[in-house]
Amino acid sequence: MNAKRFILILALLLAACGGGPEPKGPHVAKDPISVRGWIVDVDTGPNNAYHTIETEAARKQNLFRGTNVWIENAPYVSGGVAETGAFLLLDVPPGNVTIIFSAPGAPAARLVLGAIPGNADVFIPAAMLKRDTVTLLDPASVKVRLAANVDNATPAGAFATVAGVRVPVMRTPINQMIDRLDYPNPPATQAPLAVVK
Repeated sequence: MNAKRFILILALLLAACGGGPEPKGPHVAKDPISVRGWIVDVDTGPNNAYHTIETEAARKQNLFRGTNVWIENAPYVSGGVAETGAFLLLDVPPGNVTIIFSAPGAPAARLVLGAIPGNADVFIPAAMLKRDTVTLLDPASVKVRLAANVDNATPAGAFATVAGVRVPVMRTPINQMIDRLDYPNPPATQAPLAVVK
């Protein structure tokens, strides 16, 4: 085999093995995170309407149906907001992330996450959407989990930030991470009906 033919075959093999630069443009992160939780309500300002359990349920259902969500600088995120207010976002890039909810009355409610490790699951219960921001109504229940071969959840020695709240990253048994691809179930918020005797 002559030297020119050998160099040509070697160059083709190297090109086929992906020795070139990373592709430019938007792409999915190699170690994406999941972000799950639920919206309790949207702060739309004072409302003088008559409120009952039924009218509040219908109002919230309509609000949540009209809510959109996206991630800044991440064109390939999947998921959304359910009519229960539950949200699920997959393929979110790790690190510093800004999630934007657009709901009637809160057109750009920003939820800022910081220092989220790759492949983590971020759980955010009880979020209130407000104009330009998201308020955590139960910040002590926010979780940032990483799947690990451990028997019990243990601190990973790192911290993340969720809406300004410092949250420990927890190494979590793999079998407890199966819910990371499912919409969470918000707790029932209906008050019990009065019983007339």
